Amino acid sequence: MIHTYDITGMTCGGCKASVEKYLGNLDNVTNVSVNLDKAEVEVAMSSKVPIEALKKALPEKYLLSEKDDKNDFQMASLSRDEIKQKSKLQQLQPLLIIFLYISIASILMHSKNPDINAIMLDFMGLFFIAFSFFKMLDLKGFTESFSMYDPLAKVIPVYGRVYPFIEISLGLMFLMRVKINVAVIITLVILGITTIGVIKTLLDKKSIQCACLGTTLKLPMTEATLIENAIMITMAIIILFA
Repeated sequence: MIHTYDITGMTCGGCKASVEKYLGNLDNVTNVSVNLDKAEVEVAMSSKVPIEALKKALPEKYLLSEKDDKNDFQMASLSRDEIKQKSKLQQLQPLLIIFLYISIASILMHSKNPDINAIMLDFMGLFFIAFSFFKMLDLKGFTESFSMYDPLAKVIPVYGRVYPFIEISLGLMFLMRVKINVAVIITLVILGITTIGVIKTLLDKKSIQCACLGTTLKLPMTEATLIENAIMITMAIIILFA
């Protein structure tokens, strides 16, 4: 019997080989085949192996889940689309919380003298500082994930390694009001390049990990990533022409 599972956390051929190795060592597993682009793994078994055993065999960075159309344990009261939507919202919860915190902090910093431009500058500064922090937690992992979809990082791998430091610099420039126009232009360039890669990934319907918050939180690449970039690009354009 062959069972197909969704799997997240894979970023390269090395991850593919690791997953196939770990699952292939289990009893009753006769063959393992990973599709990196679809983020799927097919496991051939001589007899049923519980998914809990499969999960336990993998390192924590890999998250295995039943495919909706082959899940023997899914809730009968929920439709396939409802299950997917619930899972997506749960995975994106850290991103939404961080956005909320940054928004509230930016507004409170100017509660006595509201200024929309100042609020946007602080929002962008806090955004870059916060997001760079998570990337720094696993710089190597971020670089690998980032190169999966960012066009420039694919061609110039070192760009992925310096990207978090670019974000820190931009964050400080916005917060300290240093050469704002230069910071805005750099923001438009780097986010514009990344957005092109995000759009292509979404159109190709590839299931890969989003590197916007590094690899620690294991966020999936979704429309939320595109919206996140669009908000920052819109703010940068408004500030540039203000």
